[in-house]
This record gives sequence, structure tokens and C-alpha cells, in this order.
Amino acid sequence: MKTVIQIVLIVLAIVLAFLIFKSVERPIEFEKAKDARYEATVERLKEIRKAQLAYKNVNGQFTGSWDTLINFVKNDSLPLVRKIGMLTDSMIEAGWDEEMAIKKGKIIRDTVRISVLDTLFGSNFPVEQLKMVPVTDTVAEFHLGATIITTGSGIKVPVFEAKAHNNTILKNLDRQLVINLNDSKRTNSKYPGLKVGSLEEANNNAGNWE
Repeated sequence: MKTVIQIVLIVLAIVLAFLIFKSVERPIEFEKAKDARYEATVERLKEIRKAQLAYKNVNGQFTGSWDTLINFVKNDSLPLVRKIGMLTDSMIEAGWDEEMAIKKGKIIRDTVRISVLDTLFGSNFPVEQLKMVPVTDTVAEFHLGATIITTGSGIKVPVFEAKAHNNTILKNLDRQLVINLNDSKRTNSKYPGLKVGSLEEANNNAGNWE
């Protein structure tokens, strides 16, 4: 009987040690997986911001349509001023300005068009994936929106927002730890996920990870 009790105690000790180990390992593994997914998602949000800023440069405002933004990146172009030559000391001494030098053909300033895709990302960039949250466990799009807000000083400012909730980014990870993370964000009045830009304030198109 004494031997049986000793065996039972040994087994219980092993089980207890395993449970303690798992309780410590669980949040560590969660953080590692979360950080990897956050890193990939942040990179995609930066690409979205880059595309939106180029779109606004051409169209004067942002777009809340993925079809419009993706088509812009794939098929549109950006203006680029080509500059050949510059004012020399002798031109300046003669009273010339740049406009006069251009008229006389001494310097050249003209505008050419360059591909948005090639300029921003490179020709091999998978444009259609721009809208997708880069998580292998799910197929989901970022929420995209754009509007014009009026600041306290009465200035109208175009803004956009792209975001993904933690429930999407961290899908299939430890459910309770995701819930705890979301609750912590809400307690601190922060969005429980990752986003860039804002539809509520002019935040200079910042990401909430910055």
C-alpha cells in the first residue's frame, strides 16, 4: 500500500509540474505567435497607407473602395517633374530666373507619368493581396473607409482608415488570451486590433502601433 501511495504521489507531482509548465508556456507561445502576426499585419497596413497617399496625391482625396484603390495601383500613374539643367551663376548675374531659362531652352522642366505599381511596390507585388489580412489561418479583408472631416478651426481634411480586429488577426490562437488582450485595449480606450489612419480625427495617417 505504501508503494502504491508513493507511485500516486509521484504521478501527481509529474502532472502538477506539467500543468505549471503549460501555464507558463501558454502566454509565451501566444506572445510569439501574436508578434509574428502583428508584424506581418503592420507591414500590410504600411503598404495600404502608401497606396492611399499616392491616390490622394493624384485625386485630391482618399478612397474607401478596395476596387478603386487596387485598380489605381495596378493601372494608374503618378506625375513626375523631369529636371534637366539648373540656373548658373552667369544666368543669375544676367537677371534670369528659372522661368526665363526654360523659355530660352537653357534648362528643361517637363512632367512625365510613371507607373504607380512600379514606383511604390515593384512590378511583382501581388496587388490583389493589398486588401487581405496576412494571416494564414483565415481569409479576411481589412475594413477600409474614407471621408472628409472638419477640424475645430473649420478646415476640411480628407482622411482614411484601414483596420483589422484582433479576433481576425489572432484567429485560432488561445481564445481566452485574445479576450484578455481585447479587454485590456478597451479598458485603455484603444482599438482592439491594428489600424492606420482614422475616420474620427486628422491624425496624419498614423498607425496605432506607432
